[in-house]
Amino acid sequence: MRELRIVFMGTPGFAVGVLEQLVENELHVVGVITAPDKPAGRGRKLQQSAVKEYALSKNLPILQPSNLKDEMFIEQLKEWRGNLQIVVAFRMLPKVVWALPEYGTFNLHASLLPQYRGAAPINWAIIHGEQKTGVTTFFIDEKIDTGAIIDQAEVDVKKDETAGSLHDKLMNTGARLVVKTVQRLQEGPVNTIPQTFSTNLKEAPKLTPENTRINWSDSMDAIDCFIRGLSPYPASWTLLDQGSTPLKTKIYKTSIEITEHSLDIGSIVSDKKEIKVAVSKGFIIIDELQLPGKKKMTAKDLLNGFQFNKEDKFV
Repeated sequence: MRELRIVFMGTPGFAVGVLEQLVENELHVVGVITAPDKPAGRGRKLQQSAVKEYALSKNLPILQPSNLKDEMFIEQLKEWRGNLQIVVAFRMLPKVVWALPEYGTFNLHASLLPQYRGAAPINWAIIHGEQKTGVTTFFIDEKIDTGAIIDQAEVDVKKDETAGSLHDKLMNTGARLVVKTVQRLQEGPVNTIPQTFSTNLKEAPKLTPENTRINWSDSMDAIDCFIRGLSPYPASWTLLDQGSTPLKTKIYKTSIEITEHSLDIGSIVSDKKEIKVAVSKGFIIIDELQLPGKKKMTAKDLLNGFQFNKEDKFV
């Protein structure tokens, strides 16, 4: 039985669930590496990462390097004498870091690799209408998300799944998979599966303003998947054209209505309770949205003080 000394690397809430499971299963975490505190909010106060907050609550040693190649950081890392590193939602590691521990560095990725390599696998799985996704543990190598696979676990994607709900399911499943992987590594070397490389693999690139804009000319199902796949963060967006300066509008929650109509794509139909957008073969009904300078609200709440004109369109 190997005596593992684990160094954990992660930053957001997704990583916290994994670290929590390691601690609760009494696996020996000797230190935590997370992102530096960053100013946030109107007051620009320094905000700690979710992983740092949890690590502090458990009195775990913490390092917050801004430069992962910094010699002082490398020396501090070596002082922990970790022999296994676990990476969850962190950032790309230089070889001087990932090659350091005796038993390697493995990553938890929120997809069934080799599908959906990249920064946003949870979002793109829903956007592409997948019925199944999952989590993968794999040893890190020189490239991004390409290392040898240790283990995987599948998760069903429901018809009404959002990025938020799938995030929580994958976090919980991933936490269990990481513990299972560590327990296997305690027993000794593990058999791994090399990843395949082909042209039909789907990627999961970083989400940007360019690739999160709604295309109302898409099919109704594609628009529905797109909005759910970006909710609640970063949220899909569109422009409300009222004949003057278009208003960038975030869309969080919708439903669909299949029906015949003769309206232009993007045309808005609204009354005091409902906002509908004309698309091919029906309407997208907007349930939650956010206009510039306003908080996120239901369509009904917005319509209490906001009125659409007949000529208004989402473009």
